[in-house]
Amino acid sequence: MALFAAAAIAAAAGGVAYHLWSREGDGAAAAHSGTVVEQVYAARLADFKGGAQTLRQWQGQVLVVNFWATWCAPCREEIPGFVRLQERYGPRGLQFVGIAIDQPEKVAEFSREFHINYPLLMGELETMELMRQAGNRAGVLPYTLVIDRDGKLVSREPGGLKESRLERIVQPLL
Repeated sequence: MALFAAAAIAAAAGGVAYHLWSREGDGAAAAHSGTVVEQVYAARLADFKGGAQTLRQWQGQVLVVNFWATWCAPCREEIPGFVRLQERYGPRGLQFVGIAIDQPEKVAEFSREFHINYPLLMGELETMELMRQAGNRAGVLPYTLVIDRDGKLVSREPGGLKESRLERIVQPLL
């Protein structure tokens, strides 16, 4: 019984510590959201034609930046919703950009299979650092950022993102 109680106390303490740590990180990250957005806009990422792109080309639109991989089950679950939202709200200024942490051949095949209707760029090791600076200290995939038309970081979403939740986030921004 004492062992069970000690485990419960340790788990509760860990939960409280994580909550405080994540709140502290969110506050610090919010203070630097302009810097984070500038780093996201400036990142040079490879496209499928061998060129380099920056996300700055979509500045002024509501930008949803999704870090993902083909082998990631939650990524595979959320992407069909992203395709639908891009189709529905793209004409109103919503722009998805996927940044794949994966092999280009697998990403190209995945793109065809899932009928992805938004740009996909290839992330490399520097992309992991960009995600960390954007608040993803654990390096989880998927990880999604929502940036409004004015370049303000509106939302950071670690893990799988439901279409309905993302729609509630982006609709007021359009």
